[in-house]
Amino acid sequence: MRKRLSTLALLVVALTLSAASPSVPGADVFTSLAVSAFTPRTIAFPGTDGRTHIVYELLLTNTNVTPATVESVEVVDAANTAKTLDTYDAKKLLTALRTTGNTAAETTTIEFNGSRLLMISIALDPDAAVPKKLLHHIKFQGATTPSPKPAAPAEVGYTVAPIEIETKFQHIGAPLSGAGWVAMNGCCEVGVHRSSSIACNGSLYFAQRFAIDWMQLDKNGKLIDGDASDVHGYVGYGAQVLAVADGTVVGIDDSLEDQKLGSLPDPATITIDNVDGNHIVLSLGGGVYAFYAHLQKNSLTVKLGDHVKRSQVLAKLGNTGNSSAPHLHFHLMQSPSVLCSNGIPYAIDSFDAEGNLGHSFYGEQELTGDFSKSIRPASNRRYQYPLDLEIVNFAASH
Repeated sequence: MRKRLSTLALLVVALTLSAASPSVPGADVFTSLAVSAFTPRTIAFPGTDGRTHIVYELLLTNTNVTPATVESVEVVDAANTAKTLDTYDAKKLLTALRTTGNTAAETTTIEFNGSRLLMISIALDPDAAVPKKLLHHIKFQGATTPSPKPAAPAEVGYTVAPIEIETKFQHIGAPLSGAGWVAMNGCCEVGVHRSSSIACNGSLYFAQRFAIDWMQLDKNGKLIDGDASDVHGYVGYGAQVLAVADGTVVGIDDSLEDQKLGSLPDPATITIDNVDGNHIVLSLGGGVYAFYAHLQKNSLTVKLGDHVKRSQVLAKLGNTGNSSAPHLHFHLMQSPSVLCSNGIPYAIDSFDAEGNLGHSFYGEQELTGDFSKSIRPASNRRYQYPLDLEIVNFAASH
């Protein structure tokens, strides 16, 4: 009798929810594909392209035995759902969908009990108003009722997953000095940093959402001036690393030697503690932390508990940890944990932009090339985030 009652109850729920219309205010709707913003809010920030950028993730989980094949996701203004800010169609979805294991999704189909992360990146025109809240209209082929048995997928669509947009972003100084610095692996395409999630302490984090790997060009547009097999041949090696704001040293490591050039360490030797090599974590106050990684051994000029001033020299750029070439990895985050934290955007208060290497650079991966053709006349920027592969000049060190 209990089994019959349970079956009848499930049937009533199925009929009730499937009959509800999402266009009726307050009506409950069965949603076999659960969709939510990975964080309840994100921060809009200005990029060097003159546009306002909004970056975050959606978590999609198929709760039904019938597979769910995502066809599109439209990002809309919650105050006017007829206003679409961006659309992720089937092709774009494939470039932006990730597994929770930090790999690219092979298809847009999500299996029963399966989850995917959708990397959202929106660029608003300079004169566009920033919405206070966003929603997401999702269309997919999947289950229309909570039946425990697989069914033929049908087209489903609903608008869900609110996320609040804040407009107050962190202002910082430059982490380096001098000309020709390239923002490698920066925001906002789905790249090495943007898509790097990690599960730790029982949660999933995107510490490196807005991380940049800074490498330096010389006056001739070269990253390497000398022996490519020697760290000293890299233009940026040994550059002074600077405090981006007044702060307190709350994390430090100065124990690792430079990594062999041209290859990453054996994955079996990489841990959460050593992946970023010699490093410094600064508390900037207000729950904001600055992270500097891959520093030269014995170059650190600070110790735990030290109070530092903006532009103070902290260390020298090196090649320690999970690194194949000398660079400074830099990002801001919400806790002193370098990986078990969520990254936040920021803007550097003053620098000159003088070109961009272009995304074909990642296909070539040739660090010994001549990039002088990518350099353009410098233009001063105020309170902007240097986007991926941007070439920037910071003020000379005093």
